[in-house]
Amino acid sequence: MEAFKSIILTKGEKTLEIHNPTSYPLIGMGTQGAVFQLTDDTCVKIYLDPLQAAMEAEALKAGQHLSFFPKVYETGPNFIVMEYFNAPTLKEYLRNCTYIPESISIKLLKILKQLKSAQFTMIDAPLRHIFVLENEELKVIDHVNAFKRIHPVPLKLLRDLNMMLLKDSFLVQVKNLEPSTFLAWERYFNENSLDYQNIPVASGGSGNGVKVESIVTQSLIGKGHQGAVFRVAEDQCVKIYGNPVHAAQEQAVLLASQNLSFIPKVYETGSNYVLMEYLKGPDLNTFLKKQSALSEEITKRLLDILTTMKKSGYKQIDAPLRHIIITNNGFKLVDHVYSFTRKQDRPLELFQNLHERGFLDSFLKQVKSMDPSTYNEWTKTAIPLTNGETLQIKQERKRHHNSKKGHNHHRNRKHSHERDREHRRNRDYDHKKNHDRKKESDRKK
Repeated sequence: MEAFKSIILTKGEKTLEIHNPTSYPLIGMGTQGAVFQLTDDTCVKIYLDPLQAAMEAEALKAGQHLSFFPKVYETGPNFIVMEYFNAPTLKEYLRNCTYIPESISIKLLKILKQLKSAQFTMIDAPLRHIFVLENEELKVIDHVNAFKRIHPVPLKLLRDLNMMLLKDSFLVQVKNLEPSTFLAWERYFNENSLDYQNIPVASGGSGNGVKVESIVTQSLIGKGHQGAVFRVAEDQCVKIYGNPVHAAQEQAVLLASQNLSFIPKVYETGSNYVLMEYLKGPDLNTFLKKQSALSEEITKRLLDILTTMKKSGYKQIDAPLRHIIITNNGFKLVDHVYSFTRKQDRPLELFQNLHERGFLDSFLKQVKSMDPSTYNEWTKTAIPLTNGETLQIKQERKRHHNSKKGHNHHRNRKHSHERDREHRRNRDYDHKKNHDRKKESDRKK
């Protein structure tokens, strides 16, 4: 079982990269490390950063007397061998519930109370870190921040329940079961209330994503270089910008384009935020990862978005796959900060994305059939790709040129043969004429 020590983690561009020469299966991965199953009831968590391994080892050892903590069997400089739970998470367990069972609420309140009594500073746990065993026994994993973050109220737990529309029923039960706890939470939120107009989001600087205050209770659903997006209602989200200039730029695009079918609805704007439609559905990049071919319907929708952008006066003509959300009302395109300010005639990032998925050739072939003029405009110069290659769009024209050249060569050869035959006829005629003259001369003699 010591073979797990040969597993190596390195930091990749977006996720951890794993070198696993063993047969132990990967069962989970996050920002801190990866978890591998060792036996039916044991697993090992291997950390990228030894400091985080030490932090979680300290927390797990401090909570070994708590019934909801996993048992720890061995610790090392970058790993912890612990109890494995073959059970659904609480998020999976509650997926089809219209209200949270009171029995679960009682157990959650007990866990929170025991965390506080054990002097942990993070009195919280997201639903995905809580496992539901037989008889609704709850187990909690991932305690690396137990002594680092300060959550006197269960911000992540409440945020997850709110996403599943179970927060209200949970709070009603908390109020009935433990009125003092409910009042303490209510007092905390009143003292630390942050409406979406005032959510603190700071610019991360050049090349970095924005920084978001971790104590915000709204559900963070995404962040990038310009802003962070929070879900504030079942059908609404708000994008908060680190730079007011970016806010003004995107607001100008969104407000001027509300008549376009692929633009999200805007409900309210401010100096650093936009309250808009929350889009339910996967992004196109995630969807295409599971496809073996690119359908003509997807090409048609992408082409429609791009040509409509051009007709509507957009300067940046592009539609990255991760910015396209597949909804019940068709494709929706998000992130328009530079659509009116950055000059770009061709959808270069879309080309790159499709190339990475292996669909660029079929996309261009379909575009050529649907809209030849757009195809010609996009392919009159080579398309640069992310890996330094260049797509030789002119190959087809080169093949056509070679075919034409071959036809000309064949025609020239044909003409050459005709000239040779003519030359031979003339030569034979001259030869015969000379022969006849000689014969006539001999006869006279």
